[in-house]
Amino acid sequence: MKNIEMTVEGETLIIKVDLSKESGPSKSGKTIIIASTEGNISVPDREEKIGLNIYRYPPD
Repeated sequence: MKNIEMTVEGETLIIKVDLSKESGPSKSGKTIIIASTEGNISVPDREEKIGLNIYRYPPD
């Protein structure tokens, strides 16, 4: 995972992402990656799966 922290409190999944960080350009170069699970992964200590990508377009 890049720039993602996940915790489970009771039945609630808490996801923390630092939106000020960048992980570099996407493979296509069209967007800048902020955070990614890099595919589907298990929620900590649960059977559910999550796939998350956060990105932005570069300034013109």
